[in-house]
Amino acid sequence: MPNATRRIGLSLGAATGYAINPVRDLGPRIAHFLLPVPGKRDSDWSYAWVPVAGPIVGGVIAGLLSHLAF
Repeated sequence: MPNATRRIGLSLGAATGYAINPVRDLGPRIAHFLLPVPGKRDSDWSYAWVPVAGPIVGGVIAGLLSHLAF
């Protein structure tokens, strides 16, 4: 089942699929923006902040919860 999920995410995602890791999202997004690919769509920069802010916010919340629990 994981392979099917991965294929769905890659086929329905933007230029980078559904990457939640900033390294896997920003690199391909910048390359997509810079390279002259015929017939390409926009690089969807409105979503680019999500893979950067998500792990930071999640890390802060996990740290606070860990501090409160221990």
